[in-house]
Amino acid sequence: MTDLTSLGVKAIRDGVASGDFTAREVAESFNAAVASAAELNAFIVTTPDHALAAADAVDAKRAKGEALGAMGGVPIGMKDLFATHGVQTTAASHILEGFQPQYESTVSRNLWSAGAGMLGKLNLDQFAMGSSNETSYFGNVASPWRREGTNAAMSPGGSSGGSSSAVAARIAPAATGTDTGGSIRQPAAFTGICGIKPTYGRCSRWGVVAFASSLDQAGPMARSVEDCAIMLGAMAGFDAKDATSLKMDVPDWEGALNADLKGKRVGIPKEYRMDGTDEAIIASWEQGKQWLKDAGAEIVDISLPHTKYALPAYYIIAPAEASSNLARYDGVRYGLRDLPEGAGLQDMYAATRAEGFGDEVKRRILIGTYVLSAGFYDAYYNQAQKIRTLVSQDFEKAWADCDLILAPTTPTASFPLGSLNDDPLTMYLNDVFAVPASLAGLPAMSVPAGLNPDGLPLGLQLVGKAFDEQSVLDAGLAIQQRAGFDHAPERWW
Repeated sequence: MTDLTSLGVKAIRDGVASGDFTAREVAESFNAAVASAAELNAFIVTTPDHALAAADAVDAKRAKGEALGAMGGVPIGMKDLFATHGVQTTAASHILEGFQPQYESTVSRNLWSAGAGMLGKLNLDQFAMGSSNETSYFGNVASPWRREGTNAAMSPGGSSGGSSSAVAARIAPAATGTDTGGSIRQPAAFTGICGIKPTYGRCSRWGVVAFASSLDQAGPMARSVEDCAIMLGAMAGFDAKDATSLKMDVPDWEGALNADLKGKRVGIPKEYRMDGTDEAIIASWEQGKQWLKDAGAEIVDISLPHTKYALPAYYIIAPAEASSNLARYDGVRYGLRDLPEGAGLQDMYAATRAEGFGDEVKRRILIGTYVLSAGFYDAYYNQAQKIRTLVSQDFEKAWADCDLILAPTTPTASFPLGSLNDDPLTMYLNDVFAVPASLAGLPAMSVPAGLNPDGLPLGLQLVGKAFDEQSVLDAGLAIQQRAGFDHAPERWW
């Protein structure tokens, strides 16, 4: 039999449906793979019984001749930001350690309804705040990739680093991620997989631990564009419990996939040629243009003039929203409670948050509270919101000249864990190419483009018009077919 852990979402779903193997055999294979990969620290909690129970339900349906669902028989990893009924949900923070929700997030419920099972809850940067997966209370996640000639542990990207590491290591065929300022796309690029952030509102935020509510958006991470299209279709949909949810039908993204880009114009933003971008990244961008030309697209130069202000604006808006969202963690209702002897209510709040939040979370709460304070609200927060509007308008103007935008996903390939811990500014710059699409709420995807001279993956980013995930996926498929990226990390764990 084929090594089942080498298969992706489509191959597993179709193989189970045709009887080539059972869903239980798939779940058992991936459960064993997860258990053998503890050194990656990709999972905070494993749930082998959940994966097996879902698999048995799919096998029973098949025996009765019933429809199996879009994800029938596919076990996935669930980023530990999604509430899962009766299963610990922590956002990788000590302050939520031991918290077991008595409800299910809309996205995870949609996936279970589509026939998926859960291998476990994936590690991440604490409260999704980080670009390297080094801020988790439960320890760093290691990328399965290694730089040639060294055994140094490499970053899987963040915040969805557990998701990217698990998918790249073939211990999960796919995983959920969330993207606030690049947290699906950047880790996907670092680990040689695909990841798409859909239009803001496509996937419900209900039951997802909030970081920055106007930016957070769930999306799939998998090893192919086709697999992302399948999983996104299962995740998306209107949800009355989320006031920002789009009341729109979910398209058949998988069925409509088409790598023929004749008639499409792809914009190349001149502002994305930034100092400090790795030469290998620039070379891959040039190659990407050629691939899209080969697929029939016309390449045009465009301008997004407010790009240089996007990252500073993001690091005002996101922390401001975080400082508001994280105020709910006070030790009163759930999660950690630190009550020093003789302490009053305010003392309990302070002690609980001091112990429960990590340094990066505290840093962003402090920044966010500062920019929202009475003396600085207009100078910082209001100005950042104006820039956000200008960034969105840049994209709207660009659509007059193009249908899609091609850009690098990240300015560099992955870096060793620990190498940027003392340089938060450089760490924040990892999201410089990803943040503009997040501020504008646009669909954006990272697709593997090749390896750099050190043998590390590089990604190309595609940004599309609001609600036009199909064009993003189609262009991603065109790159995937021409890049022929079939590299896999050599097993060291």
